[in-house]
Amino acid sequence: MDYKKISEALIELLGGTSNITSNAACMTRLRIGLKDTSKVEIERIKQVEGVLGVVESDTLQIVFGPGKVNKVLDEFYQLTGLPKGQAQDGGEVQSIDDVAKENKALQKAKYDKPVQRFLKKIANIFVALLPGIIAAGLINGICNVINVSTGGSLSGVWWYACIRTMGWALFAYLPILVGYNAAREFGGSGALGAIAGAMSIVNPAMPLLATVKDAQIILPITNTVFNPASGGLLAALIAGMFFAVLEKRIRKIMPDLIDTFISPLLVLIIGGIVALLVIQPIGAGLTKVIFAVLSFAYEKMGVVGGYILSAGFLPLVAVGLHQALTPIHSMLNDPAGATAGINYLLPILMMAGGGQVGAGLALYLKTKNKKLKRYIKDSIPVGILGIGEPLMYAVTLPLGRSFLTACIGSGFGGALAALLHLGTVSQGVSGLFGLLIVQPGQQLGFILSMLTAYAGGFLVTYFFGVDEDRINEVYGE
Repeated sequence: MDYKKISEALIELLGGTSNITSNAACMTRLRIGLKDTSKVEIERIKQVEGVLGVVESDTLQIVFGPGKVNKVLDEFYQLTGLPKGQAQDGGEVQSIDDVAKENKALQKAKYDKPVQRFLKKIANIFVALLPGIIAAGLINGICNVINVSTGGSLSGVWWYACIRTMGWALFAYLPILVGYNAAREFGGSGALGAIAGAMSIVNPAMPLLATVKDAQIILPITNTVFNPASGGLLAALIAGMFFAVLEKRIRKIMPDLIDTFISPLLVLIIGGIVALLVIQPIGAGLTKVIFAVLSFAYEKMGVVGGYILSAGFLPLVAVGLHQALTPIHSMLNDPAGATAGINYLLPILMMAGGGQVGAGLALYLKTKNKKLKRYIKDSIPVGILGIGEPLMYAVTLPLGRSFLTACIGSGFGGALAALLHLGTVSQGVSGLFGLLIVQPGQQLGFILSMLTAYAGGFLVTYFFGVDEDRINEVYGE
C-alpha cells in the first residue's frame, strides 16, 4: 500500500491543501479540519485504497483502522505542511469504551457477511430468553443439590414443588418460546412460530397425539414412528424460521379479502407437514452430530480438546461466528437433555476471557506507552468480571500478536477446566461471575482454572507478545 499516493489522492478530493486547516489521527481515523466542506468529494474518498468509511462530524473523519491511519498521517501532514497531532472528538481523550466500540464496529464491518448476519439473528432468538434460562438453570442446579443432600425430603412440600416447577417449566416448553422468537425474528407471526415449536416439545405429559389407543402412528415415506419430540430444540428453531418464510411467501400472493383467514391456515397445514417429514429428522440428525462432536472433543480428546476449544473461542468472537453456539448452550442446559442440564462447554470457553486478562496485565507491565496503559487499566477490572469487549477490541485485537498470545495462553485454563470436568447449570455470565452458575462444589476448580488462564495469557504474552514498535504505531508515541 502506497501511503504517499493515498495522501495525494485524499488532498485532491478534499479540495487541495488550501482547504485543509488541520490534520490529526486518533485510534483508527484520520481527522481533517476544513474551510469549505462543499469542496469535498465524499463518495470518491470512500473509493480510495484503504479507506473503510467516512464520518462527517465537526471534523471530517476518514476511517483506515489501527496502524494504517498513522502511516497515512505521516505522509499526509508532510504534503499539507501542517503539524500533525493526536486528535479526539471535541478535544477530549477517548475513553476505553469509545475505542472498543469503534474497533468493534470496524471489525463488524470487516466481517459483516451473510453468515454473520444470519448467526446474529439466531443469537437474537435466544438472547430474549436468557433471563429465564439463567434463573431456571440455577433453580434446577440448586434443587438437585438439595434433593441429594436431604434424600428428597422436601419433594412433598408445596412451596418446594412450586420452585421446582418454575425450574422445569422453562425447559419443558422452551421449544414454543424458541419457535415464537424465531418466527418474529425472521419476519413472521410469533403465534404461528409458537405452534411450530410446540410440535417439538420433549415432555412425556404432552405427547401431542403421538399414539392412538396405545397404537403408534407410522409416517409415510420413511415408515418411521410419528414422534414430534424427536427433533428437539433445533427442529423448533428451524421450523419457526421456515414458518416465517412460508408465511411471507403465501401472503404475497394471497388476495387481501381472504388473507387474514387463509394464509395462517395454509402456513400451519403446509408448514406442519414439512416440519414433521423434513425438519424434525434434520433437527434430530443435527442434534446427534453436535453432541457427537462435543463428546469427542470433551471425552476422547480430554485436555487437548479443552485447550483447542478455549484457545479457538475468541477468534470466533472476533468474526461473529460464536453466535452459532447460543442454541447449543441452551440444549446443554436442558435438564431433560443428553447432559442432564450440565453445560460442560461453557466453563472451557470462559477461560478465553481469562487469557485476555493475563495478556493485558503483561502488556501493562512491559509497555511504556501511556495511552495503552490507560486503556488496559480501564479494561482489566471489567474483563475480570467477564466483560471482555473493551480489553479485546481496544487492546489485544488491534495489536495482533498480543491477541494471538492471549488465545494461546487461555488454552491452558481450558485444558484444566476439561481435566476437572467443570460444568455450569446455567449461562449468561462469564469471568469470575461464572462462580454463580458453576456446579455446586466445583467453585475451587473453577477459580484454579481461571487463574491458570490468567497465568497462561500473562506468560505467553510477556515473553512473546509485546512489540513496542507496533504498540507505538497503533497508539502513537
